[in-house]
Amino acid sequence: MLKEKIQEEIKDAMRSGDELVTSTLRMLIASITSKEKEKRYKISKEKPTLNEEGLVKESQLAEEEILDVISSEIKKRRDAVVLYEKGGRQELADKEKKEIGMLQKYLPEQISEEEIKKLVSEAVVKTGAKEMKDMGKVMAELNPKIKGRADGSVVSKIVKDLLTAK
Repeated sequence: MLKEKIQEEIKDAMRSGDELVTSTLRMLIASITSKEKEKRYKISKEKPTLNEEGLVKESQLAEEEILDVISSEIKKRRDAVVLYEKGGRQELADKEKKEIGMLQKYLPEQISEEEIKKLVSEAVVKTGAKEMKDMGKVMAELNPKIKGRADGSVVSKIVKDLLTAK
């Protein structure tokens, strides 16, 4: 499972003394654990009779949920890069970019912009979207196909461009 792979890579990074990889992956595991605790809390409210062992088992994140956490962490770092560059802190922006590179290796292979455009066009035709107010329908149609495989901001921009060109 992905979580175990990340934990093994933390151990390897610690053995090799790579502090950046160690700290980045530890932050990722902390985010995954936090999501599991949120899920455990929700489950405990829904199923108060569930014992502790069952609760822990049910609150384990599925691969797709872990990919969502990784994508979220990448997005946070992209936002930070923009802010650091605006603030003239290039060394911090570079560190964030390295972390993005480390985290991206856990995501499925990213699809090209051309492939995104093709999928967006198909989704627009399928939903019958004609204007910007239909963007939500198009995104709802696209999300299952692109989840974890494309940057949401790139997809959003392509959808906006296509819908405003009509």
